[in-house]
Amino acid sequence: MLEVNGMENTVYIRMRNRVQVNVDDSLFLRDIAQIISREGIHQKLERLPVYKVSAEDNNVIILDVMRIIRMITNLYPDTEVQAVGPTQTIIEVMYKKKRVSFPLFIMVWLLLFIGSAITIMNFHEDVSMQAVQQRIYMMITGKFESKPLLFQIPYSFGLGLGMILFFNHVFKKRLNEEPSPLEVEMFNYQQSLDQYVIINENKESVKRLDDD
Repeated sequence: MLEVNGMENTVYIRMRNRVQVNVDDSLFLRDIAQIISREGIHQKLERLPVYKVSAEDNNVIILDVMRIIRMITNLYPDTEVQAVGPTQTIIEVMYKKKRVSFPLFIMVWLLLFIGSAITIMNFHEDVSMQAVQQRIYMMITGKFESKPLLFQIPYSFGLGLGMILFFNHVFKKRLNEEPSPLEVEMFNYQQSLDQYVIINENKESVKRLDDD
């Protein structure tokens, strides 16, 4: 039995940031939040139904902590609910993805490959990489070589190895636990996107209440 400052009827909930569900799934309180409460009601709170996902829902649903507190207090009027941490949970509805055709995959792969190759070549042309390698080769050997393969071949392998180390992945295998700069940027982008979705959903909720 939980007792904090003599208040044994206090329930603490911490909303989860993001939850992925499928269509027609039933969400219970344990699915969207962590719960701390007295033993007498803990299991009932965990099995408390909070939302039923339907095909009419969008791919993103926002569940606000105020809605959860209202449901708990309606069920247990003498219970005090304390919210800790995030105030909303983002429900991401996972619809079945369409299979991508193999010709389309090859076309996109070739487009990215050719675009990346042109970008690298343009960068090397801008910084005069070939002239630098010719200069270094002449300084070491005393001879001029228009195509100093002694530097160009190891440089090409080193460029590919550097990209692998930068992105910290070899196909799906991670080299170490440290996130890559791309993963950090994707995380920041996801945080900003979630914040936008939450704010926009709150505005829509207020608008619906005003219309009612």
